[in-house]
Amino acid sequence: MFDRVRTRLAPDTETEPTVGLFVDGPNVFRDEFDVDLDDLRDAAGELGRVGVIRLYLDEHATPGLIQAAEARGFEVIVTSGDVDVKLAVDATALAGDATIDRLAIASRDTDFKPVLEHAGTLGVKTYAIAPGSYGRSDALRNAADEAVTLETDG
Repeated sequence: MFDRVRTRLAPDTETEPTVGLFVDGPNVFRDEFDVDLDDLRDAAGELGRVGVIRLYLDEHATPGLIQAAEARGFEVIVTSGDVDVKLAVDATALAGDATIDRLAIASRDTDFKPVLEHAGTLGVKTYAIAPGSYGRSDALRNAADEAVTLETDG
């Protein structure tokens, strides 16, 4: 009986890959993109079992955004400056230690191109998530195995 319960609770890591979603908050949450936190979660969920879901913000982030992200299961990382370095280091580390099978970076910043390329050399499948067609980065799209563009209402 306990084996059956354990099987239902434990993820099937043999068939469902673990996804790490890393969101560049200052680049994604801009008025011109109108990105929804739930849309980001859904996009990551379509790629596999979401094991890591992080939103990186700078010190100018509003308390409302932080609270909304945490309520939706995001781990919020607030840095005292540019979020790029912290996000890049964390994503590279998790790709390198086999914590994730798939790496998704939501941004339009080409600074993350080397992260996607390095993860790819490690056998991690990579995704570039753009906050709408206007916010798409050709460099990220070309560095990733696949590109996802979030639909915008505006």
